[in-house]
Amino acid sequence: MLERPKADEFAPYYQTYIDAVAGESAPVLDLLESLRTSTASLLECVTGSEADHRYEPGKWTVREVLGHMIDVERVFGIRCLAIARGDKANLPGFDQDDYVANGAFGKRSIGSLLEERDGLRRSHLALFRGFTDEAWLRTGTANDAPFSARAIPYIIAGHEVHHVQVLRDRYGVGRGA
Repeated sequence: MLERPKADEFAPYYQTYIDAVAGESAPVLDLLESLRTSTASLLECVTGSEADHRYEPGKWTVREVLGHMIDVERVFGIRCLAIARGDKANLPGFDQDDYVANGAFGKRSIGSLLEERDGLRRSHLALFRGFTDEAWLRTGTANDAPFSARAIPYIIAGHEVHHVQVLRDRYGVGRGA
């Protein structure tokens, strides 16, 4: 079982995401598998007009939130791979707003985004399940902050839990008609 990372294994900014999975009883990789299907089930019924909803001006649309979740998972998956393989380079940061602005998510269907997300999650789970205990404990640097490989699945899961809650609470996703 992949143990929860210690506070010195990730940048303080990510504590919120680590804490978001604190109450989960499933091991984090099982949680990522469960989220793969539960988040898809939540979003697959979102219609075109609902997908373009912003809960207030200047906020992302539902499509953009989903695109953001995909981008973050992809970036953190690359970070996890690099760190687990012993890469000592300072991995680059990214600007989430620039990524969303340039992601053209509004031109895509929710279904195509969910398909991309599913493939990405399956790929990451296959990668993560192949890591040795030693690989999980390796540390590296991303955006000038320390990270362990084992912190990253917790961050990915917590980030998703956070955004699913935002989609429910602020966007009304899953409330039904």
